[in-house]
Amino acid sequence: MKLPKPKINGEVSLETAIKRRRTIRSFTPEPLSLKQCSQLFWAAQGITEDRGFKRAAPSGGALYPMDIYAVVGENCVKGLESGAYHYDPKGHAVSLVSKGDLRNKVAGAALSQTWMATAPLNILITAEYDRITGKYGKRGIRYAIIEAGHIGQNILLQSEAMGLGAGIVGAFNDDKVRRVVNIPPNHEPLLILPVGYKIEGL
Repeated sequence: MKLPKPKINGEVSLETAIKRRRTIRSFTPEPLSLKQCSQLFWAAQGITEDRGFKRAAPSGGALYPMDIYAVVGENCVKGLESGAYHYDPKGHAVSLVSKGDLRNKVAGAALSQTWMATAPLNILITAEYDRITGKYGKRGIRYAIIEAGHIGQNILLQSEAMGLGAGIVGAFNDDKVRRVVNIPPNHEPLLILPVGYKIEGL
């Protein structure tokens, strides 16, 4: 599915987004729009160069070993059925890899952090190390992990700029997450970011 074109001029300054950003673990049930999801995917790994190559987050050697997946809850994103999706940066599109509301299973794989299942969207950042270790050897694994941090911060700041909140999770069983989301065995899960509308006052 082709996603709406992302915006490149927002209403919240970068400085304000940095100042306001907090890790959020409580979300309202309000669904997200397809435009909001499009913007989050673009901030994570979208193409930002006119020639159609360079992406939103820096990557060692511009090798881009990262993949972005999203777990969408039932009636949680207008225009998307529940399931797990893979993001294609070149086409700015998503493809369905698993059907159904998988949020509780993802939370279960993340040491039963049930708060994750209340977020309408869980974004998963994975690394395929072979794409970068071919050039950099074992050091490439470190570069990929650093890249995951860049992507995570982009998602956190983009969420804040759109009036959303995001959490960040690194405690999970890698194999269980792979099975639940249905991702390739060579895609190493590194971070999960639950995203949604914040419960004000918490």
